[in-house]
Amino acid sequence: MSRVITLLPGDGIGPEVTGATVRVLEAAGFSADWENHTAGAEAVAKGDEPLPQRVLDSIGRTKVCLKGPVTTPVGKGFRSVNVQLRQALELYANLRPARTIPGLPGRFEDVNLVIVRENTEGLYSGIEHQVIPGVVESLKIITEKASTRVSRFAFEYARANGRKRITAVHKANIMKLSDGLFLECFQKVAEEYPDIEADDRIIDAMCMQLVVRPETFDMLLLENLYGDIVSDLAAGLVGGLGVVPGANIGENEAVFEAVHGSAPDIAGQGVANPLALMRSALLMLHHVGESAIARRLSAAIRMVIVDDKVLTRDLGGKASTHELTEAIVRALDKVGDDPTGQI
Repeated sequence: MSRVITLLPGDGIGPEVTGATVRVLEAAGFSADWENHTAGAEAVAKGDEPLPQRVLDSIGRTKVCLKGPVTTPVGKGFRSVNVQLRQALELYANLRPARTIPGLPGRFEDVNLVIVRENTEGLYSGIEHQVIPGVVESLKIITEKASTRVSRFAFEYARANGRKRITAVHKANIMKLSDGLFLECFQKVAEEYPDIEADDRIIDAMCMQLVVRPETFDMLLLENLYGDIVSDLAAGLVGGLGVVPGANIGENEAVFEAVHGSAPDIAGQGVANPLALMRSALLMLHHVGESAIARRLSAAIRMVIVDDKVLTRDLGGKASTHELTEAIVRALDKVGDDPTGQI
């Protein structure tokens, strides 16, 4: 029976990488009825709101969304659709695995990080105003509820996925009340999980340690802004934003997305790398209980990019979006029902 899933192709290269991802999902045996909607710059160009209510209504019905990159204007224009979506649906946990893929460009060989980012408040609360000309005030909101909720998500994820250690990342030495509350909530939740090691690092020291010895860390838990920055840093350790997946998880809904931008400069050229969204779709498959299909597709992706070296130009290859996609489709015929060598 087909599952109904909301599809947001996005802007720029979004429709290209989304189309490629839907193609490999269907080839892998995943049956879905896609509710296709527009948001962001494309919606605005059609005279609509950046985040139309029908998009929220659709995700509310389907509970699951696969989302391509959506353009966010810099310094002007409409507020980030990504932030609005996460806040409107209470998608409080942002999940960003960053794992070394053999054969892809990278400075390290054994990075295996999972980053959990609080997704609804902090400096991304969007509460800012001009006090007087030349002076702007932006408020950072940290609550016990949100900090406790995302901490518990991280520990539950660690226990379910065999992770042994969670490091909370903060600046509580300077922001003693806000970051202090976040750290306090983490430490209280940690007491409920004696099987998981819990420690903490100051954000600036954490960044230094990640670019020196990233293999020494297992899971990181961060506030909103810190998590946004550090997850991109971690992506740079394992091949870039073109290969890392992302998920936004709430109590009832979940949105799986490519975390890179919409890259309008290469849109329509057929050269975009679809791996980030394809790997986000792997997280989606596990989320909806289709782990067997996820394992097959994961093994096929690995066969193509690791063994056959079919890579897009951002990864040092020459393959087009279509060529990479069709190579993965062909590889699905070669992997068994219980494949090994997944990514």
